Amino acid sequence: MAASSALLFLPPAARCRRCIATPATSTSTSGRWLPSCRRLERPRGAARAAAAAPPEQHGLSQARAVEYEALGDAKDALYAALEGFNRGIFGMTSEKRSEIHALVELLESRNPTPEPTDKLQEKVDGCWKLIYSTISILGKRRTKLGLRDFISLGDFFQTIDVKEEKAVNVIKFSARALKILSGQLTIEASYKITTKTRVDIKLESSTITPDQLMNIFQKNYDMLLAIFNPDGWLEITYVDESLRIGRDDKANIFVLEKADPSEV
Repeated sequence: MAASSALLFLPPAARCRRCIATPATSTSTSGRWLPSCRRLERPRGAARAAAAAPPEQHGLSQARAVEYEALGDAKDALYAALEGFNRGIFGMTSEKRSEIHALVELLESRNPTPEPTDKLQEKVDGCWKLIYSTISILGKRRTKLGLRDFISLGDFFQTIDVKEEKAVNVIKFSARALKILSGQLTIEASYKITTKTRVDIKLESSTITPDQLMNIFQKNYDMLLAIFNPDGWLEITYVDESLRIGRDDKANIFVLEKADPSEV
């Protein structure tokens, strides 16, 4: 599934907390975090398996974990912790990150779908919006991509088409200096189930539209794609009707909420 592997299964600071009651229709285009036209070499062996394993909860005390007796309470706490941090893309304090990761780990320990790849049609198919990721764009990379003042980073959407075994990631941008020019990076990937919890993801294509936006990113296009490249594997560590958490072979964490496909 999308650097991004996890994104497959890899959006602005505003969050949509509604749960779609009926399965969202998906298109066969980017998933997990699926960017880049280049294939990245994937690490192998035990080190990769360890990368996806949820770490022990160390950001929440046992007493505080007990506070969140219901899954809904823990989810509400996670949403509250993410408020105002723009998905973590542009960084946050280590204390805040520890708090968020502890809540992620708590939810993973209570995953209501322990074998998610057996229930992809029921639980994963459709449209999702990224609300948190450990992928970050900082320092010189943020400056070179124009993401400080010139270009605004919008929502990240992922559409999973289970029947076609495809995922499409859409990353929205707007260029403030060009009369609010809007566009998007679209990354298409295919995936294959490998275990009860894991999928392998293969990048198929990536495009930036319209041409004016492509012209802006042309010089640093490889850098942009490298950030979101989805090649690799993705472990689905939590999924219910409205929230999904994944970890990829690059040790990234992705948290997504169910979204209305009309938002894409």
